[in-house]
This record gives sequence, C-alpha cells and structure tokens, in this order.
Amino acid sequence: MARKYKLKGHETFILREGWLTKGLQAVTDDPMVFTENHGADALGVGTNMAKAIRYWMKAAGILPERAGRENHLTELGQLLYEYDPYMEDPFSLWLVHLGITGNEEGATSWYLFFHNMEEEFTKEELIDEMTGWLLAYTTKDRLSARSVRDDCNALISMYYTEKDRGYDPEDKKISPFASLGLLRKVGESYQRTQPNRKLLHRDVVLYCMIQMLGADWKSVSIDDLMTGKNSPGKRLNLNRTALNAYLDELDNEEWITVNRTAGLDMVYCTRTFTPEELVREYYTHR
Repeated sequence: MARKYKLKGHETFILREGWLTKGLQAVTDDPMVFTENHGADALGVGTNMAKAIRYWMKAAGILPERAGRENHLTELGQLLYEYDPYMEDPFSLWLVHLGITGNEEGATSWYLFFHNMEEEFTKEELIDEMTGWLLAYTTKDRLSARSVRDDCNALISMYYTEKDRGYDPEDKKISPFASLGLLRKVGESYQRTQPNRKLLHRDVVLYCMIQMLGADWKSVSIDDLMTGKNSPGKRLNLNRTALNAYLDELDNEEWITVNRTAGLDMVYCTRTFTPEELVREYYTHR
C-alpha cells in the first residue's frame, strides 16, 4: 500500500508570528470559519494565507487532520487556547514543532528532515537529499521538483532567520520557530544545532518520549531515545550528553527512572500519563 504524504500544503507560506493565535481564536469563535473563502475574511489575511494557516494547524495537531466542514480544536489545541493563546511560552512552540516533525503524512518533508538530515548541508544538498528520501518514502518514480524545492525553502526559512542590517524582530513575516535555535548558517552551509537549554524545558523531552512510545510505555533504551523514530534525539537535535542531562532532570522529578548500571542504559516509566495530561501539568505549575 502506498504511503500517504503531503508536499507544499503550506502554499509557500511558513508558519508566521501570530498565525496560530489567529487560528485558535477563529476556530473557537466559529467552527465553520474555514468554509467561507477558506476563512480569509475572518482571519484578516489573503485566501492562500488562510489555507496555509489551516494547513499548519492540522500539521501541528491543533486541528484534526480529517476535519469536515466544522473544525473543532483538538485537545492539544484547546490546551494551547486555554493556557497560552499568544504562544508566548517557548514550551508551546516546542509542542507545535513536535506535532509537525512527527506528522509523516501531513508534513512529510519536515518529518524526513529531522529524522535523516546530516548535521551540515547546503540548500542544494538538502533538495537533493529530500528528493531521494521522498522517492523512497512514497515509492513513486518521480515527484514535482518545484514542490520539493518549495518545501526545502520553507523548512529553512521556518527555522533560520538571516539577521542582517534590516532585521526586525517584530516583523510578523518571521517565523517564531527560528527562536528555537535548531538551525544556523555558516558561510554557504546550514548546520543543525542543539537548542538553548534555557528554552528547552525538560517536559518537552518527556512529551516527545510519550509521543514516541505511547502513554502506556514501560521502558526504553537510551539508544532508542537518541535514534529511534520520533525520538527526542532526532526531533530536538539532542546529542547523547544533552539527552542524558534531561533524563537525569526527569529522574530527579520522579517522572522516570534511569538505570545505567552494567551498561544497561535503560529508562523506565515511573508515572503513567497522556501527552495532554503532561501539558496541563506543565501549564498549571509553570
């Protein structure tokens, strides 16, 4: 069976500052908001931008992927609207980042990038690599070169912002995800970078683990947390030292137990909870 995938669902628009706030409010006010002119009038943007906002909300798991004429926020969307509708807490941006990078059917290029891309690359190398990954993933003989390039351009623009003389941090065209520190430019190349620990709360790592393993997980190896599908090592750009530091913090908080004796390097679940329960716990105790 052919795998489902999506390219260029963003209409070439990266997820901009304030867009999720607009979307959360609009859907809460009117679940039918996207049925008339794709929600452009209610959102105060052009038609293609409105399509992009809906796409990003679905890709992030804030709207259900297969919503009909009515759109209701998912449980994650409701939590964001209740506790941080203006996306001011970096924790909220990380939740959206994890929603997108774990969505292999709805944000395929983002999923493939964070699971496969080497630490350093040029834009053309990314496009070449992405083309190969997508052909292998979809088992198709060919794909739209324009769509692949547009996805790669959007991906870079979403996580990296050129801070030249004209840089304005208040520019609403800039993606807030550049602040996560996952990508930087060195000469003509880009580098995947480890995020600033002050911006990456340990609960983000735990949330990623629950997404990866399910709410009823019992144990997992540190190796799997580094390199497994949907792992924190892959999607949060963490090396082993950084991951171990976060695991120790979570152990100290009694969320998990880490066992490194005799080379075991295993992590065991101490408390059972859903991703949404963890999110509510974070927001109510931050």
